[in-house]
Amino acid sequence: MEASRQNNSSPPLRQDPSTPAGTPPLRTERTKEIQVQSVTKTYNGRNVLDAIKLDVYRGETLCILGGSGSGKSTLLRLMIGNIKPDGGDIICLGKGLANMNSGELTEYRKSIGVLFQSGALYNSMTVGENVALPLREHTDLADETIAIMVKIKLEQVGLREYADLMPDEISGGMKKRAGLARAIALDPKILFYDEPSAGLDPVTSHEIDNLISDLNHKLGVTSVVVTHEMDSAFRIADRMVLLDQGKFVVSGTPKEMEDSTDPLVRQFVHGLLEGPLTDRRKADGYERDLLNEEPEWKNVDGGVKKVDAT
Repeated sequence: MEASRQNNSSPPLRQDPSTPAGTPPLRTERTKEIQVQSVTKTYNGRNVLDAIKLDVYRGETLCILGGSGSGKSTLLRLMIGNIKPDGGDIICLGKGLANMNSGELTEYRKSIGVLFQSGALYNSMTVGENVALPLREHTDLADETIAIMVKIKLEQVGLREYADLMPDEISGGMKKRAGLARAIALDPKILFYDEPSAGLDPVTSHEIDNLISDLNHKLGVTSVVVTHEMDSAFRIADRMVLLDQGKFVVSGTPKEMEDSTDPLVRQFVHGLLEGPLTDRRKADGYERDLLNEEPEWKNVDGGVKKVDAT
């Protein structure tokens, strides 16, 4: 089945066991945990995101794919409420983010967890103190209870024995694990990941992917992962979407994306050297710019314009 250029596939079919044979199956309705509704974001007059429409369903792991400048990181920042859209809205857990005030955003962020690309640990705090931070800031729990919860969260990511170490005493992969323990400290309903495999060796990357999948199933959370690492995406994704130049391109299961005949999808997913992405760079004078070659100019429609020499 070809990956769909519609934003979301139809809900799956369900057959009630008590239904007589031959009866058409019922269509189950999946709960939309996140709805991106025609979202636009503009910087310096340029649309970084252009009327993006996207649904994320409860319990799934959705990978948002795209190259540099595709808008995927901006979309993540919008979903976690760090910035507001210039058009449209994002409905998360039934509430619109676009018009939330600071107090409402604070309450919303208590229901989500975010693993930033670097882990974003505070270097002046131990690993355990980093994990305890959201519990101290957003709950009235006693210190003894927080200490127990910190051990539980660190155990879930395999770091319970490292609680007293400082961030500069652990590896990059362990920092990601510690950041993830902090992200799940408040038992969030949604987890957001920003390039979780970035900067990791292949083995550690695989371990982080397994941890993401394991937590997703054990905690019953919805996960949104922004990445350009295809090996990682294929390991963890239930569904993938591809963005390009701020526009929605396609969505599908990993198998549908892998088998897609769309030239842009094939080039990105399989890392091909030839295709629309590299053709675009050539047309934009990318290679000429690298070689410091002067562009050619000619008169076009009464004006002077830069043109491709090839």
